[in-house]
Amino acid sequence: MQLKNKKVLVTGACGFIGSHLVERLVKEDAQVKAFIYYNSFNSWGWLDTFPKEKLEKIEIFTGDIRDPNGVRDAVNGADVVFHLAALIGIPFSYHSPDTYIDTNIKGTLNILQACRHSNVKKILVTSTSEVYGTAKYIPIDEQHPRQGQSPYSATKIGADHIAESFYRSFDLPVVIVRPFNTYGPRQSARAVIPTIITQLLSGQKEIKLGALHPTRDLVFVKDTVEGFIEIARSDKTLGEEINIATQSEISIQHLAQKLIDLIDPEAKIITDNKRLRPEKSEVERLLGCNAKIKKLTNWRPKYTLDDGLRITIEWFKNKKNLRLYKPDIYNV
Repeated sequence: MQLKNKKVLVTGACGFIGSHLVERLVKEDAQVKAFIYYNSFNSWGWLDTFPKEKLEKIEIFTGDIRDPNGVRDAVNGADVVFHLAALIGIPFSYHSPDTYIDTNIKGTLNILQACRHSNVKKILVTSTSEVYGTAKYIPIDEQHPRQGQSPYSATKIGADHIAESFYRSFDLPVVIVRPFNTYGPRQSARAVIPTIITQLLSGQKEIKLGALHPTRDLVFVKDTVEGFIEIARSDKTLGEEINIATQSEISIQHLAQKLIDLIDPEAKIITDNKRLRPEKSEVERLLGCNAKIKKLTNWRPKYTLDDGLRITIEWFKNKKNLRLYKPDIYNV
């Protein structure tokens, strides 16, 4: 499927990956409708940072993914839907699991129901590598068992299975897209890389982190977005679950040290107990298999970890960007 001139809806468009995806779709000459979470400040999230000429190419729709009426209006007329809207912070899911069920499960159901009653040609539902939990084998392929090790991951497992059921029950043209740990400019402070970078750039000499031994498969955001684009283009992806992964891993400790070496070699890592997750909830190892996406699409990762980190650091060094973060506060 070519995306040029297609009517495309992106939910979660104001967020980290969503805003990068919107930019990429504009370059693709798609007719983009950006679903923005309604708020009284009329904030469009990261889209507010876009230049005027770029915003003029985007239709803004404000609503709430939990509201089936607004979702139905947003989906109406769309050829392709990229569903990224979700609550994603794991620590906050310990505190407020109900909101995760309402947003991640019911919100996905609302999208699927609306698409079922519209002439949508393809729906890409965004999953997460967290659905796999700690690796039982590596690299983690799409057949790996699901493990709900946090309320967040449990709701994403539920959303994935509902999406699968709509494909099997109603022949809805669904694809489940499963990015591993995406990072890059605009990522929220609840993620580990912005947490480390912002502490370093604010001059802190003691970098507070939680568990240091877990490993992650880190994907630069532009590679993740290109994965979405290639999965949407391919005519072989309907009904599939597809990882976006580099098939490499790094521990949090080695990642932190790499960033320290790049920004302030005098800084030291310390463990902050309040950042530690419950023992049975911590995902110890994530190393994704990317064989399937390579087989079904033309996607290949283009950015090395070192390249991606340097680009990310430079973005955070811009004072206009750095001032949006609160490095002295633990963001759950």
